[in-house]
Amino acid sequence: MMRSAPRVCAALLFALGASAALGHHSFAMFDTTKQVEFDAIVREFQWTNPHCWLDVLATGQGGGSAQWALEAQSPAMMHRKGWTKLRVAPGDKIKVSVFPSRDGSRSGALRSATLSDGMVLWAYGSQDY
Repeated sequence: MMRSAPRVCAALLFALGASAALGHHSFAMFDTTKQVEFDAIVREFQWTNPHCWLDVLATGQGGGSAQWALEAQSPAMMHRKGWTKLRVAPGDKIKVSVFPSRDGSRSGALRSATLSDGMVLWAYGSQDY
């Protein structure tokens, strides 16, 4: 009986850790029924855990701009999709597809980015999403 106590404790710790991880990676704040696309200029690309971030200036047709903060996946997941920490740099002109935040703020989940050479890099989802 005493030899199984460490196993039970380990199982409980694993279960608690797994539930915390699932809660952290919730997608509920983004509206996946909507997609917003716009041309943008990269302000900053943060290659950090637990999620990469892309800060951009959305360029409007009237010459105005608005700053957006776009959440992406972890560096490991982004790397599997062709991203590197040097893939985009401040000043790069790109087109982004975003699942917008439900609260109406200028933020969202980065779905994809089309680079100036036409290459499409996916972050969340794929062309079939």
